[in-house]
Amino acid sequence: MAGGTGSRFWPMSRPNHPKQFIDIFGQGKTMLQSTFERYSKLCPRENIIIVTSEAFEDKVRMQIPSLLDHQVLCEPTRRNTAPCVAYAAAIINEINPNANIIVSPSDHAIFGDSQFEHDLGEAISVTDKHDWIVTLGATPSNPNTKYGYIQFAEDPSLSEDCNLHKVVTFTEKPPLEMAMQFIQSGEFLWNAGIFVWRLPVLMEAYRKFLPNVADNFFSLGIASPKEDIERAYTAVEKISVDFGIIEKAENVHVMKSTFGWSDVETWDSLYQTCNKDDYGNAIAAGEVMLYDCNDCMIHVADGRTLIVKDLDDYIVNVTEKKVLICPRNQEQMIAKFASDFYLKNEK
Repeated sequence: MAGGTGSRFWPMSRPNHPKQFIDIFGQGKTMLQSTFERYSKLCPRENIIIVTSEAFEDKVRMQIPSLLDHQVLCEPTRRNTAPCVAYAAAIINEINPNANIIVSPSDHAIFGDSQFEHDLGEAISVTDKHDWIVTLGATPSNPNTKYGYIQFAEDPSLSEDCNLHKVVTFTEKPPLEMAMQFIQSGEFLWNAGIFVWRLPVLMEAYRKFLPNVADNFFSLGIASPKEDIERAYTAVEKISVDFGIIEKAENVHVMKSTFGWSDVETWDSLYQTCNKDDYGNAIAAGEVMLYDCNDCMIHVADGRTLIVKDLDDYIVNVTEKKVLICPRNQEQMIAKFASDFYLKNEK
């Protein structure tokens, strides 16, 4: 899934160039390229389908060359993730009606590729044998209030070899006190937004819980005209696959992942993810010289050099044309900065 806007990472991430198309960690690869490369080790390259906005098709094909026509599905409008997954499922159904499917965001950070391959291999083995939905859960490292949480229960009937557990409840973005209780209980995992299921199980779940989405999308195919795709998106509600299906189905199990994970949704989550120097500064990318600075989050575009003295607890982002300097504890203001900037430039 590569249709997000990444609005919280402004000015590095912009409406016409969101974070999945950016090299956030300064590794020479964008998040989309890293995700594609990671999944290419799990399945044939030609079996990977990218669902994105019509406006981003050229970016996808430029960053991932030589994709077949049906490997890039373009959404005419944003309807959250449930229609997105249904559209891809309809195309996959034409190719392999019994396919094992991994649904994944394109803009999350994964740490530990070998563990990732192992865990996803185990999840595929489970869904190969059972009519289950398997979701991947990451072990929480802090009481993050911006993540979804999955409560799990031990089930003796499940194999202990693959860290599989029965799902009890889902909680989206709990308040801090509740998140702290979740961590202390040891019964909760972060929802990594990665789901594994066979196509017949997926389609049955859609028909049961989201029949309107199923009716409008499952008749689509590789050769469907643009008008039919637009009609399907116009006819369905805006709803996530998490809320529409995963939180309602009774055949959902969670696998406790052994790899590291972050959705890298905000500057703060990027700071938590990055390595720090001896003074708590996180330099995600770029040439940076710091003097008497502490606990800063810094990202500098290629070709730029940043020299800073006496700065504590700030976000600094230097792009080709813009510089953002904002206290880390006021990150919520960045959405207003972006809104004001675009409003000013429209006048």
